[in-house]
Amino acid sequence: MSTAHHHAVEEEIQRLLALGSSRPGPLPVQDHGELWGALSSAVQGGKRFRPALLVSTHEALGGRRDAAAVQVGAALELLHTAFVVQDDVIDGDLVRRGMPSLPGSVAAAARDRGADPRGAQRIGQAAGILAGDLGLVAALRAVARCEAPAPVVDRLLDLFESTLHGSAAGELADVRLQLGRADSPTVLREALAVAELKTALYSFQLPLRAGALLADASPEVLEVLDEIGGLLGIGFQLFDDLLGMFGDEQRTGKSALGDLREGKRTALIAHAATTSAWDELAGLLGDAELGEAEALRARALLTDCGSRTWVEDLARWHVARAAEVAARSRLPAAMVASLDLATAEILRAADLTLPRPTALPASEGLPA
Repeated sequence: MSTAHHHAVEEEIQRLLALGSSRPGPLPVQDHGELWGALSSAVQGGKRFRPALLVSTHEALGGRRDAAAVQVGAALELLHTAFVVQDDVIDGDLVRRGMPSLPGSVAAAARDRGADPRGAQRIGQAAGILAGDLGLVAALRAVARCEAPAPVVDRLLDLFESTLHGSAAGELADVRLQLGRADSPTVLREALAVAELKTALYSFQLPLRAGALLADASPEVLEVLDEIGGLLGIGFQLFDDLLGMFGDEQRTGKSALGDLREGKRTALIAHAATTSAWDELAGLLGDAELGEAEALRARALLTDCGSRTWVEDLARWHVARAAEVAARSRLPAAMVASLDLATAEILRAADLTLPRPTALPASEGLPA
């Protein structure tokens, strides 16, 4: 996405946020101000990856509805933020991008006003759900009002609605997955299915298809982009799972203890459950008080048993496969180049934030 388009998307996002702040009309609704203010803060600071993919796709396919692409791209960023803050409620995450998450920041403000810890947590969780609802409504309204012909808007609304349904189903499937046994023979397949619904669907397939719809792309192009988006999304999620375990917190803004303490059922854990390291590793997962020494041991086990390398290879296979599909398709050269940039960015981010550790000996304080 060009610098001019980036600025245009940013301006549109800020316009939508300003518009939302006035929605209660003349009613002096203090709680709405807190909700919308918290959501507006959560929107700030993102990489705008999804709007960039949408706008770049529209441009690469020869689209001429630049204003609409910017507007739908901004709507997509609101949708993404809404998903994120509700996901933070579901996962109990208090940190996002190295800063307090929306539920965490609202809970902290409630404590400052005198709420007890339990009450503050409840207020923060409610704010995450409700602010997310407001973000979803604002996103759909922005799509409905975009400067595109009515038939195109209808197709975009259908796309956003189907994506919401699929992502909601994927979120619930993820919760069910976390409650099951990590060593179940179906966990790996279920983890990949969740990755497709939660990540690929709205982070890759939605922006690719929306940009293509705005460019009046053919059904054949839409089908190819859906396939590519699915592959990229699964690869991206697998790398994200690795970041949640091995990433540098200072660079990723994500806790490197959260997934371990939660005992999250990722592809990484599903593979480890098939190895000889599982008996020891299983005892380190799901401990809310897990310390850094135990975390180091878990990471060493995941590395030594081959699970880390296996997931990295699987992630790279999905990303490489997406590039192969793009190269052999009849997509315009500009579209192939745009996809190449997206895949290169995924790999670059993974390489930068996933330094390969060495297994530490027990003499350095790791549990036996």
